[in-house]
Amino acid sequence: MFNAVKTAGLIAIASLTLAGCAANEGAPASDLTGTLNGAGASSAGSAQEAWIAAFQTANSGVTINYDPSGSGAGRESFLAGAVAFAGTDSYLKDEELTTESPLCVPGTGFFEVPIYVSPIAVVVNVDGVDSINLASATIAHIFKGDITNWNDAAIAADNPGVKLPDLAITAVHRSDDSGTTKNFSKYLAETAGDIWDGEVSDTFPYSTGEGASGTSGVIDAVTNGTGTIGYADASKAGDLVTAAIKVGDAWVEHSAEAAAAILPISTAVEGRTETDMAVDLNRTTTDAGVYPLVLVSYLVGCNDYEDDATGVLVNAYASYLTSEEGQAEAASAAGSAPVSGATRERAASITAAIK
Repeated sequence: MFNAVKTAGLIAIASLTLAGCAANEGAPASDLTGTLNGAGASSAGSAQEAWIAAFQTANSGVTINYDPSGSGAGRESFLAGAVAFAGTDSYLKDEELTTESPLCVPGTGFFEVPIYVSPIAVVVNVDGVDSINLASATIAHIFKGDITNWNDAAIAADNPGVKLPDLAITAVHRSDDSGTTKNFSKYLAETAGDIWDGEVSDTFPYSTGEGASGTSGVIDAVTNGTGTIGYADASKAGDLVTAAIKVGDAWVEHSAEAAAAILPISTAVEGRTETDMAVDLNRTTTDAGVYPLVLVSYLVGCNDYEDDATGVLVNAYASYLTSEEGQAEAASAAGSAPVSGATRERAASITAAIK
């Protein structure tokens, strides 16, 4: 597999003569050639696989490699100049924004646009339990290590009438730097802050439970364990039971529609440039039909690349990801909520200007 951190082969050799309409799922057909390397969020791995397949089918002269090494590793690789773009479920930190990547024309800055919106599912593997409700306080106690058995009174209170086994809980968290972890932690810090008092970052804040690398590692650990619980992008939940979470007075199941409903009630991060669309999600909402345990995955790159050929490739691929066709492809492949309306239009205008 392509190693994002060690590979320096990101400079593409490209020639572009646009040749009209799409050849596959709306991906822009062209005479574009070259290789483009990216890395980052594993949560959007299924979407990236679908995007790459569609784009390469329409543009047979292009090879795109994406290493799902995690949000933190992706941002680090991009800022160090090891890959041409990053995917991240955790928007760029203020200190990262002041970094000058060797890929970018000095002083031109970065773009950061949302390309993937998805629920984070709390996944459960307990014999005999085929549905479960978990309030944020209960989830916080479980992953912090305060609740250690499935028949605990707090879990029973969330699930009246459900027979819960006398079985030890194994709580599985991400062992790598993960934007999914940051979003999960932020949700718990904002909705159960008296319990979840650890640092909100890409690193899991407690030494409890069992660690696993990447989204696939968490899903494998929960699937192959007994009495296990974890958190992961909902597109990877498979046949695992997923918890309904409490929003206001209602229990809400995850869905693309319920996840998308959080964007219109969220706010832009202050102090960002016109090409940075980072948002602070309104995770404390009590609005009906909103699933606030979500992640927004961003595409990050240079506004102006030092190597013109690389800029041409990033422009083409990023423009496809932010198109209606690209968003529909991700929704079909990964069950994500399409970025739409004015949000998508702004993202598309930013990616169209990449040089």
